[in-house]
Amino acid sequence: MSMTQTPLLQDLGLENAIIHHNLGVDELYAAALRLGEGVRAATGPLVVRTNKTGRSPKDRFIVEDDLTRDTVWWGGFNTPISPVVFDRLLDKMTASAENRELFVQDVFAGTDPRYRIAVRAVTEMAYHSLFVRNMFVRPTPEEQADFQPDWTILNLPSFRADPERDGVRSDTFILVNFTRRMILVGGTQYAGENKKGIFGVLNFLLPAQGVMPMHCSANVGEGGDVALFFGLSGTGKTTLSADPHRRLIGDDEHGWTDTGVFNFEGGCYAKVIHLNAEAEPAIYQTTRTYGTVLENVVLKDDGTPDLDDGRLTENTRSAYPITQIPNIVPGGMAGHPQNIVFLTADAFGVLPPLSRLTPEQTMYQFISGFTAKIPGTEQGVTEPQPTFSTCFGAPFMPRHPGEYARLLARKVQEHGTQVWLVNTGWTGGPYGQGHRMSIQHTRALINAALSGALDHTPFEHEPFFNLAIPTEVPGVPTEVLNPRNTWADQAAYDATARRLAGMFRENFKRFADGVEPAITASMPEHG
Repeated sequence: MSMTQTPLLQDLGLENAIIHHNLGVDELYAAALRLGEGVRAATGPLVVRTNKTGRSPKDRFIVEDDLTRDTVWWGGFNTPISPVVFDRLLDKMTASAENRELFVQDVFAGTDPRYRIAVRAVTEMAYHSLFVRNMFVRPTPEEQADFQPDWTILNLPSFRADPERDGVRSDTFILVNFTRRMILVGGTQYAGENKKGIFGVLNFLLPAQGVMPMHCSANVGEGGDVALFFGLSGTGKTTLSADPHRRLIGDDEHGWTDTGVFNFEGGCYAKVIHLNAEAEPAIYQTTRTYGTVLENVVLKDDGTPDLDDGRLTENTRSAYPITQIPNIVPGGMAGHPQNIVFLTADAFGVLPPLSRLTPEQTMYQFISGFTAKIPGTEQGVTEPQPTFSTCFGAPFMPRHPGEYARLLARKVQEHGTQVWLVNTGWTGGPYGQGHRMSIQHTRALINAALSGALDHTPFEHEPFFNLAIPTEVPGVPTEVLNPRNTWADQAAYDATARRLAGMFRENFKRFADGVEPAITASMPEHG
């Protein structure tokens, strides 16, 4: 700890602050408890409550300047803001931080030394510094001694913007400046903004280097075969990639280079609502381990976490170093993927439980990024609603979706990767009438795909999305494989399938100007 006029934070313009630099777990626990940021659970984790219980994507802005004007795909989640607004807010933030305690953590984003970026996270909350220490790749003592940041995060939750004067949407803001290589965060205590801010940075930088950035989990089999799992929240990305017979590379963010796959992170940020020791023992154990950060998890009277209590939010989280998981790939790097799985939770009950995609369908489904919200998840949702999240991660993708899709297609073609679409949602009818896909059947389908057991299996095509469906899979009843056969009223299935196909077509119109005609031609024919 030292009073500064310090070169450590000179790029931020900070004159005087009390700097805690690269504190360890014990010191960060002590600071968080001293500052009243949280409590220690009886089982060990640091438990905190936050003013925001999730990300604020509508409050995220990218500075529009000569570097980004023609390279960022503006619209949707990519909202432009001027350099003047950024500089004004930076000045206000640094002024507010004068003579205050700040926690500085130096880390890397990326396990591959060729493509990692050095990140200096400057936070006013000790728990955020512990989160960053858990989630990113920690430098060796030698690397820390010579550390020079490529990017800087300044995160001051207590600083709130004045929307009318500061030119932002609300008192919360996340501003990304690619020219100055800074991220400013204010008004929100939700720690996930730190990790997702840097994810967005990598998603902008890496395609120019021929590296495919991906919002996916990854694992490797006993024979060295790599599999990727793309999917939005609720589709089973974390659950299905946690396989006792396969080692985990990472659970959320990866890059695909000329040599293989690498993890962007050094930790995991798992959703833990209703987690239980039987279904996911490894992740469950992290919620009982010293060094873990638990966000918005309610404690029982005896001080132990109650993972079934969602009164604060359904988005309860555990942030822990990946080394807390026993079955991992040390170093977070592996070879090229033999298989890619796109996970969707189709609440309409239309999509097959497993289908094999052509290269054109791969790009189409990747750009579409379909899943569905179900009633009860949000206010006002009374029937299944389609959600299309570009590249299975729209809020974090600064470039045009077609750019990511072309890069993925090139990688898939070069390495002969097979891509599968897996529906973990409903069958036998839509939500409210049918039932959720059996997790046992889904695991059997994925295991068959990854093992090569389907290489010589006959496939048939369903008529609405032209998807190839296997006619038989070991351990799965034949009638389950074609969703039309699971509906008692097959005319109702046909009508629902046409309706969903129309939603796909309507959604894809906004991408048509940035993709090849062959991709557009792979759209569902019935709409």
